[in-house]
Order: sequence, then C-alpha cells, then structure tokens
Amino acid sequence: MCSSTVNIMEHKKRKKMLSFEEAMDSLENIVQKLESGNIPLEQLIEAYQLGIEYQKICQEHLDRAELVLEKLNDKGQTEPFSLKHD
Repeated sequence: MCSSTVNIMEHKKRKKMLSFEEAMDSLENIVQKLESGNIPLEQLIEAYQLGIEYQKICQEHLDRAELVLEKLNDKGQTEPFSLKHD
C-alpha cells in the first residue's frame, strides 16, 4: 500500500474522534497548502482527498448541531431554532 493510501486510512480511523474545530483547523491547513502552489502532484492529490474527508466531518457536525437546535412548535411539528421573539 502506498504511503498516501495509508495516511488517508489513518485519518479515516480518527474521523469519529475529531471535533468540529479540529476538523476545521485541519481543513484550513490543507487549503493553505493547496493555495501555496508549492506542493508536488501526489501530495496535492492526497491533501485534496484529506480535505474532502475533513469537509465531510465538519458537515456531519453541523448537521447534528442543526438537529439539536430544532424545536417543536405548538402543533407538535419541528421548526428551525430562531433567536427571534415571536
């Protein structure tokens, strides 16, 4: 197995342990590397794949947070949480 495949697999194993902030920090670091333009093609592809994984982790955290912030209205239906006072 090549090192990039092993590296991606290691990151996937850690996936469930990462907080939103950790995943976002990792994603931001990857974006900086990609934007620098000073990265060999193989590393660029690996970084891109890892970036996709971190983006998915962040989205999963945001989706869970959205569910927590839903509330029931007076008809027993869920509606998005709002700070507005009705």
